[in-house]
Amino acid sequence: MKKASYIANNESIVTKMPSYVQDYYLEKSTVPLSPATLYQYLNEFNRFFTWVIDTGITKANKISQIPLTDLEHFKKQDMELYKAFLLNRGKETAKDPQGTLSHRTVNRSLNALSALFRFLTEESENDDGEPYFYRNVMKKIALVPDSETYQTRAHNIKDKLMLGNADVNFLNYILTDYPNQLAGKRTRKMYERDRERDVAINALMLGTGIRVSELTNANLSDLSLKKATISVQRKGGKRDSVPIAAWVLPYIKPYLTIRSKRYHASSATPALFLTKGADQPRRISTATVELLVAKYSQAFNHVRITPHKLRHTLASKLYLETNNEHLVATQLGQTSTKATGLYTHIVDTRQKKALDNLHHSKEEPDNHSE
Repeated sequence: MKKASYIANNESIVTKMPSYVQDYYLEKSTVPLSPATLYQYLNEFNRFFTWVIDTGITKANKISQIPLTDLEHFKKQDMELYKAFLLNRGKETAKDPQGTLSHRTVNRSLNALSALFRFLTEESENDDGEPYFYRNVMKKIALVPDSETYQTRAHNIKDKLMLGNADVNFLNYILTDYPNQLAGKRTRKMYERDRERDVAINALMLGTGIRVSELTNANLSDLSLKKATISVQRKGGKRDSVPIAAWVLPYIKPYLTIRSKRYHASSATPALFLTKGADQPRRISTATVELLVAKYSQAFNHVRITPHKLRHTLASKLYLETNNEHLVATQLGQTSTKATGLYTHIVDTRQKKALDNLHHSKEEPDNHSE
């Protein structure tokens, strides 16, 4: 794209941004920041603000209406959730509708937000000569490491998985114990409205290992409880019929019985999982699913996790049961076993046992020379 095209696109995007982003753009346009760099930054701001609206973190309905106070008081845990959204949801393209973002791209997005928050907290100046605000949440957010071994990754995520009976306990907790923590009639009312749906969503991911985008894109007609399968669109646009673990089916059935009446769904409402809309039900968004998984997991074991950890949980337990990487790859919709090596490191304790047993060797070292 030529310089003039970048400038034209930048000026088009910035008109839809809040006034403080317009201030940022005006200042950075006069500094040696190229139009191409500003174009990348503005698109990352748009991605972030769209996510903030989708998740309900802001009360604003339009990006241009998001107030400074929302950024000033932005929680670290919510910014970490956005980071997880970047890592797990990915970039959708025509050729790869479920594609993933590289760590470099994720870091570029985080760097763009760091630049904006640095401007707002250090470089900007209000009528009193002070920055717009002082609290910079981005200083608490680490970039994604460029590379790490499977063993390191396994060590970092193992404590966030629901191994053993933890997955069953988690679903039962949402059904029975979670409401005991709720305060306020509105919060309880919202929980009671969405309880069956939220349990079914968590159960389906724990029982299939499908991606959050595959779940939110699924239609009611894609689910077959009789066959215990769900049809999803995998990476590259391919359809795949994914088996569902039998133990989670009882957690999914109650939602199907209340779906139409509670969410006002009709035969013209295709989406499997719905959320209440002003006039009609809407397909649930990936951002909403990520928030509800984070909310319930935080309450369950004080660890805020992402839907991708539910995928890791299924894959790890399936490998532990079968010791078969090819079977795990097939369940996850992967064309090779390259990525499944992670799960062998999570559940395979043979390396540790071998190291522990080294000193039990019956042979004594031969210290005598011929």
